[in-house]
Amino acid sequence: MAASNILSPDHLVNYIDDAALSKAALRPPRLLVMAFLGGIFISLGALLAVVVAGGATKLLAENPGLDKLLFGAVFPIGFIAVVLTGADLFTSNCATQMVPWYRRKVRLQEVVRVWGVSYLGNLCGALFAAWAFAYMTGLLSAHQPWTAYIINLAEHKVHQPFQVVFMKGVLANMLVCVAAWQGYSAKDTLGRMVGIWAPVMTFVALGMEHSIANLFFIPAAILAGADLAVTDFVTLNLIPATLGNIVGGALLIGLPYAWLYSETDGKINNPTDIDLP
Repeated sequence: MAASNILSPDHLVNYIDDAALSKAALRPPRLLVMAFLGGIFISLGALLAVVVAGGATKLLAENPGLDKLLFGAVFPIGFIAVVLTGADLFTSNCATQMVPWYRRKVRLQEVVRVWGVSYLGNLCGALFAAWAFAYMTGLLSAHQPWTAYIINLAEHKVHQPFQVVFMKGVLANMLVCVAAWQGYSAKDTLGRMVGIWAPVMTFVALGMEHSIANLFFIPAAILAGADLAVTDFVTLNLIPATLGNIVGGALLIGLPYAWLYSETDGKINNPTDIDLP
């Protein structure tokens, strides 16, 4: 039988199970460095999106829908880098760690440990990128057109009701984890890139809330002069976005797929004949 270019869902969930188990077995310093790099990569994609969409001032004024599409179209570069280079991202871990947990291969405290170390590394990477690559390079100096753009973006993110940010976080990470699922399903680089790009572009263009991206957007905006308090950022955006990301990834993607495609009486639900890579 000719080899398929993608993994079927049942084999994909088994692949994710193995990858999540390997990540849970990593020593914290290794996972922390992987997550630090992941935070940088996500931030660089976010910075590119701000510069490209924020610099298109005429498009923003005349056709804000297309400007949102442009913003979303370039942002996925960071997430593609995370997946293809083996870096780490907290939000995708919200879903992937649910597979071995559901199969009783890891304990809940091990899952929480992975999430905690991953989040800390992403936070450090995002803050480093906001300072070193956005602020220190002069990209966010006052005369740049995208500086006002990122300040307006950050102010909007902070000045939303808690429940709105939470629900936007749920949808954001549903799409991020779908992107991870689709990326892992492909056996070639181009297939992975396309599988990742579409869902990530969708959540960004829709204006949803991704906690790790916000760890870049809002601190970078504060460095650029936004009149925002760190406490307001944490309580009004970061906490509800993070909680929403956990629900969207763990409860709406990870656990359902773990249940749908886990072993039952020695057989995988919906088995498919496919040649593994």
